[in-house]
Amino acid sequence: MTTRITAAARPLPAAEIAVPFADCDITAEAQAAVLRVLQSGWVTTGREVAAFETEFAAAVGAEFAVAVSSCTQGIELALRSLGLPPGSLVLSSTMTFCGAVQAIVHAGHQPVLVDVDPVTGMPTPATVRAAVQSFGRPAALTVVHWAGDVADVPALAEAAGVPLDHVVVDAAHALGTYAGDAPIGSGPGATCFSFYATKNLPLGEGGMITTDDAARADWLRGARLHGMTADAWRRYLPGGNWRYNVADAGLKANMTDIQASMGRAQLTHFPSWQRRRAEIAAQYDDRLAGLPGVGLPHRPAPGEGTHAWHLYPVRLRLHGGIDRDEVIAALSARAIGTSVHFIPVHRLAYFSQTALIPSAGLTGADALFDQLLSLPMYPRLTGQQLDAVCTAVTDIAHEGISGKGTE
Repeated sequence: MTTRITAAARPLPAAEIAVPFADCDITAEAQAAVLRVLQSGWVTTGREVAAFETEFAAAVGAEFAVAVSSCTQGIELALRSLGLPPGSLVLSSTMTFCGAVQAIVHAGHQPVLVDVDPVTGMPTPATVRAAVQSFGRPAALTVVHWAGDVADVPALAEAAGVPLDHVVVDAAHALGTYAGDAPIGSGPGATCFSFYATKNLPLGEGGMITTDDAARADWLRGARLHGMTADAWRRYLPGGNWRYNVADAGLKANMTDIQASMGRAQLTHFPSWQRRRAEIAAQYDDRLAGLPGVGLPHRPAPGEGTHAWHLYPVRLRLHGGIDRDEVIAALSARAIGTSVHFIPVHRLAYFSQTALIPSAGLTGADALFDQLLSLPMYPRLTGQQLDAVCTAVTDIAHEGISGKGTE
């Protein structure tokens, strides 16, 4: 006899509170900044981008920041900046967004997928060494700070036999993450951030690469705009010269002044947004701790760093035959949005054929994937909305444990 969650089929009571999974807060200041740029006569890459780069670099403790069109393009450019031979092996967690692995492919290299610890959702030195033993030493390594948690970048680089300046950090989830006392974005190598609509600093689209290497930053600024030696802003400034050269194979991956003006305004709200995310995570912890069949997210141990709480991913191990998708349907019936981060890359058709996958499989990621559920997490989540989520999850967990609703 299989347990079914009866809430999935019942009509939504009018009094229930709708809780979307994500909420993109474009502040009044950001909206006003966009209008100012629209009225300025210059809307593409220019002074706003340059100012946003300076302010963002200061916020994460980096020497340089280069604004780009997306985190995905940032990862590709960061890999291209290494000048690796075509077809070089590049390690990537399989528990990441598909775009991060597409970036390796489009940079001209061979992705090698690495298994994860089911507790943290991230690779370990042991899983990295297993991939190296299967396919050989890689030329580079990408590291994702999954959900906003802290990955041990030096330990993973050492296990891969890769120098730190050949590590590309995927910090799409990690604006606000700290490794020890250092914000993610500082230090050697290149770190790539996302400003997608769901991220901790939402612009809708956009990305940033940070680095402490001046020569690398200069190369990235040219490569993000076709490899040209001078962008339009510099050419059209009073006294500028219309001439330019093309030094390298580049991309069309620049950020506009419209986006950058939003970013500068949004950045002033970022500290308070992060405090609110931490409050929400603590409230989830208090309400869901000890709930049968619901595992709380991993978080850094004291001294390891600070979680950015981009996501709040719980692990479901409910009894009675209830699976994750039934829980999603039951929560949806209560007007509560959820998501799953991520479908492991090796389960996606294209990468199952093109990426290198250890013959033993990626069992840690497979075990984790079937349990994952991301709950709503954003600064404008109200106390009533959070209460609605926790009440619903509690009801569903107890229904599964007690066997109510069995057929």
